[in-house]
Amino acid sequence: MTPADLLTDAFGRLPDLAHGAADGLDDDRLVLRPSLPDGAGRGNPVAWLLWHSARVWDDHVAGVAGVLDPSSVAAEQVHTAEGYAERLDLPLPVTDIGYGHDDEHVAAVRAPSGLLLEYLDAVAARSAAWLPTLTADALDTVVDEDWEPPVTVGTRLVSVLGDVTQHLGQAAYVRGLLLG
Repeated sequence: MTPADLLTDAFGRLPDLAHGAADGLDDDRLVLRPSLPDGAGRGNPVAWLLWHSARVWDDHVAGVAGVLDPSSVAAEQVHTAEGYAERLDLPLPVTDIGYGHDDEHVAAVRAPSGLLLEYLDAVAARSAAWLPTLTADALDTVVDEDWEPPVTVGTRLVSVLGDVTQHLGQAAYVRGLLLG
């Protein structure tokens, strides 16, 4: 198995996690936020977790693809290239990926699960087409020098996998709270 095969397989598992997390939730439950019994905190709703997962995945994979080959179709985000920014019609900047969102921003993410999942599936399809083109040497290409050590393609992709997996796990947990 090559590194590209491994990454393709790992990213290919994410859509099933997303679909499972949304299964059985109507649009009203999709935006419910779990709260602590004493009201001291609120968690993120499934809708926000799905959107954020797709946005981070889309943004970061397009970013590394753009460093490796700026002319690649994978270098353009699905969010804008395939019209999801317009279709989701969220009151957020088109470049927003959800990092640092406060309660107001989280509450602004309201969209039908079908559309959120369609967007995430489109990101998955773009990744599935691009990831097999990666060479082992490409994984060592630096994509962000603002960190010490600098972030490589491989490090960025593993980071995206960890972040998206964690958020989709949170979405599944919230779904469990909502459906019992």
